[in-house]
Amino acid sequence: MNKGILSGRHVAVTGGTGALGQAVVARLIGEGAICHVPIHRAKGRSDEQGGAAQDRLRITPGVDLTDEAAVAAFYGTIPSLWASVHLAGGFAMAPLPDTGRAEFLRMIEMNALTAFLCCRAAAGAMRQTGQGGRIVNVAARPAIEPRKGAHMVAYATSKVAVAAMTQALSEELKTERILVNAIAPSTIDTAANRSAMPRADPAKWLAPEAAAETILHLVSPENRELSGAVLPLFARA
Repeated sequence: MNKGILSGRHVAVTGGTGALGQAVVARLIGEGAICHVPIHRAKGRSDEQGGAAQDRLRITPGVDLTDEAAVAAFYGTIPSLWASVHLAGGFAMAPLPDTGRAEFLRMIEMNALTAFLCCRAAAGAMRQTGQGGRIVNVAARPAIEPRKGAHMVAYATSKVAVAAMTQALSEELKTERILVNAIAPSTIDTAANRSAMPRADPAKWLAPEAAAETILHLVSPENRELSGAVLPLFARA
């Protein structure tokens, strides 16, 4: 029987099938959490996990995280929600002349809107338990160093919004024992990033497992005070 620090606790993880998401889900399940992962597409074989973790991974297909009703419905299926980790989002790099209204709004929707809707639904679910809870968002390095957002202004702006949202909500929810934090990673060492940047040195990048360890601390019941932080995870970059 698992005796991890999250034993039996229900945790939502958006973006849980991505490179970072898989590392986070594995770490949380390793500590006994029951992970609820929404995905937009139909459920596929790649979403299945075998072994002892299978009964602690709950995947819900067909959830559009930009749709308020769909997000509310997803969170409404989770019993006794303890934590919600928001990894879903998108990235785009382009100079200002090549960034139009549609691309700007796409980044806002994929990053800021999805985080907002999930924060709102998660907080509502946590209020019902009366036990407080933990919320973790994902900003990015340009969120705390905006000059790093050159040539990716739409993306940087959306992540600044996530950071501001995190700090505002931490103040709003503190009396309900709901702690709200974010990580602000630099480039994460994933297969997709290695393919997109073959000349870069991945040894300087952030390992997904290192980010997962930080997220585990933030959602842990042992974290009783830390809220409103946007933690820089820059590795050697």
